[in-house]
Amino acid sequence: MRYTGDNLRHFALPLGGLGTGTVALAGNGALRQWQLHNIGNHEGHVPDSFFALRLSRVEPPVDEVRLLQGPPLTPSDTPLVTDDVVPPGESRLHELLRPVGTPTVTATYPGARVDFDTDLPIEVSMSVFNPLVPSDAGASSQPVAAFTFVLHNPGEIAVHGKLAGALQNSVGWDGVTPIDGVSCSLYGGNTNRVRRHGDWTSLVLENGSLPADHPGAGQLVLTTDGPRALTYAQWSRPEEFVAFLNGPAQPVGGASAAGSTWNGGLAVPFALAPGESAEVQFLIAWHFPNRYVDFNQFGPHPEYGHSRFWLGNDYTRRTPDAVAAAESFIARWSELQDLTTGWREAFESSSLPGEAGSRLAALVADVRSPTVFQGADGNVLGFEGVLGASTVMWGGRYGGSCPLNCTHVWNYEQTLSRLFPSLEQTMRDTEYDVMQAPEGYIPHRVRAPLYHRQLWDVPIGGPEEPALDGMLGTVLKTYREVRQGAGLEWLRGRWPAVVRLLAHIRGKWEKDGVLLGIQPSTHDIDLCGVNSFMGTLWLAALRSAEEMALLLGEDSKDYRDLFERGSAAYDEQLFTGEYYRQVLAPEDTRDFQWGDGCLADQLIGQWWAHQLQLGYLLPADHIKTALRNVVRHNLRTGFRDFDHPYRVFADEDDTGLLMCTWPHGGRPDIPTRYCDEVWTGSEYQVAAHCLYEGLIDEGMSILTGLWTRYDGTRRNPFNPIECGDHYIRNAAGWSVLEALTGYHHNAITNTITFAPLALARSGDTWSTPFVTNTGWGTATRTPESLTLTCQAGHLAPTTIHLDGTPYPVDTPIHPGKPLVIPTT
Repeated sequence: MRYTGDNLRHFALPLGGLGTGTVALAGNGALRQWQLHNIGNHEGHVPDSFFALRLSRVEPPVDEVRLLQGPPLTPSDTPLVTDDVVPPGESRLHELLRPVGTPTVTATYPGARVDFDTDLPIEVSMSVFNPLVPSDAGASSQPVAAFTFVLHNPGEIAVHGKLAGALQNSVGWDGVTPIDGVSCSLYGGNTNRVRRHGDWTSLVLENGSLPADHPGAGQLVLTTDGPRALTYAQWSRPEEFVAFLNGPAQPVGGASAAGSTWNGGLAVPFALAPGESAEVQFLIAWHFPNRYVDFNQFGPHPEYGHSRFWLGNDYTRRTPDAVAAAESFIARWSELQDLTTGWREAFESSSLPGEAGSRLAALVADVRSPTVFQGADGNVLGFEGVLGASTVMWGGRYGGSCPLNCTHVWNYEQTLSRLFPSLEQTMRDTEYDVMQAPEGYIPHRVRAPLYHRQLWDVPIGGPEEPALDGMLGTVLKTYREVRQGAGLEWLRGRWPAVVRLLAHIRGKWEKDGVLLGIQPSTHDIDLCGVNSFMGTLWLAALRSAEEMALLLGEDSKDYRDLFERGSAAYDEQLFTGEYYRQVLAPEDTRDFQWGDGCLADQLIGQWWAHQLQLGYLLPADHIKTALRNVVRHNLRTGFRDFDHPYRVFADEDDTGLLMCTWPHGGRPDIPTRYCDEVWTGSEYQVAAHCLYEGLIDEGMSILTGLWTRYDGTRRNPFNPIECGDHYIRNAAGWSVLEALTGYHHNAITNTITFAPLALARSGDTWSTPFVTNTGWGTATRTPESLTLTCQAGHLAPTTIHLDGTPYPVDTPIHPGKPLVIPTT
């Protein structure tokens, strides 16, 4: 994807590993959204942290210092977003230094290249990335942002100069309190020191005055590969750094005064003869180990969350400080860059239609954003999103949205489970070992610390009682994790808890195969009556339970009988010939229902069933008909005359899938909550389901509308917004990749399936990336063969099913040794 002009306005690509925090590369090349300090805050800004260039030429004379950024763009008026906000500190830099030129950004997550169209007599580009290696969580959880600058002299006259990087010592900061220059009430006692190691020159940014358990304690490193790099360890104003680049600079020693900190900078000299190029590498590394339960939680005494209960960070246990983190990364820089580039190129060169390659690659930003973290005990914990402009009315502008591990929202997430299945598995362990109540039910949120009493027999929030769809999703996710490689021993240990959970659900809600009564849901309301949203999740959970029972040699007949009764009853009661409605009994008098409306997520369980190869839950022709009509009735183009009663996620000339419509009238006075909103997670879910059913035009029309809304002009391609930024429901999008390619991986049966109905329009030749629990690779199909190339890890012996034909593979496939399977 190339981003230019207005498409750069909201561009902000997060740089950082899984659970490490991030800093974003803005569309003009600036660094914004500093979220390294164990809190999500899109408006968090660390001033005086930038890159600059001094360029000199003897004749004709040139001697300029330029900011290695493009000019900032004027913010837009898009509702509920802040990715276009230009921080005051960045604006002040532009008052001091001219931008180097107009940028063009080429980006596929997790990397980008910025090419500057400059009036200087050299060509300048900046490439950035953070390592991403699916199936290797350690390599993908590194607290670094890596920068490579390429300078080229295309002219006939030699030039020379310095390429410089500056970073503020923000050790002690809380990630929220505003910083004015080097002044902040949380600063004081900060020191910067120079360290030279091999060919690298570093500034180590510390604060020795802080106790080891201080929330802001930690370390930052700014380092470059220039052994002759010039250092300016401590300074206060950008004007001083410019003077340093021009020659004169007064060194300053000692710790910073109370309420202030130091900036630090490095400058790498270069000289370019005509036609020559130079490459300069910079790295920012960080280490902030003290994550605490410092967020409000649902349930009794929510203010209890502001505490000193230590959670820690898994990434800080791999290396003792930022110096070690930087050196560990530098030792593998080339290897990790090659692995990450291979991942990006697999999407860029794939046969996925249109923008799908880069768009689906961007989904990984969801699970590596501050929405998700991994505590020092190894457990993955996740908010629903990051508080921001979309949550001011109830939750504030910073921190985690709706803690923690919300089962009904995470029902949509598929990305983490595919790329790092062992990490996703810890979330199931938490559900069964920590969250499950003695009666068998599972509340839809976990309270941290995990040894604290959980949300049993108390109001929770969003909804008040344990969410039924979240519990059904736990059953589905359990079977998914087994297929993803958790193993039968793990399942055997979890099976009694699954049985208790299903027994509780059946005892409280099931009658004659369907679920009745008050059914708390992800819509933050209590559903009533017979409805296919909860019903298809129930049917899919029963089929999953049947499959798991069969794997363990347990009796599965009860689950099968219940499934068949329920399937027939749901179809008979709800299918109108056009879509599946909700049928309410006279006693179902609660507000927030949809009745005869057309709900976008009415077949969510079938989406799950296709991913888990469970077959059809309801008649296939009814499923296809209902999906067609969901798109026909709910996909809206143009919102200028649309009455937005609550949150605005699509407006003006956008195209988006409404959560619920009433095409034939009958809209209740108080309809289902969020019915007039557009959720990217639901859009991805419905689009993928359409693709599974062969409804390619319908599925692609949803995706095109979604991707156009998030094209950088008015929303950030790397930041889905719902109840907060980086909203995890969006991670449903990984199912689109699998639906497009007909891909399934089953570690139990050691099978991989490709049936790319949606790529068939390209003929018999196609290429796609795919991920297993042991590694990832690319599959390339020609009329004569299928070639499997392992890019990282290894691909275990398996049977490849291609368009229904099995091809046994008896040996593992390793990187560098592609396997060619003749298919003719």
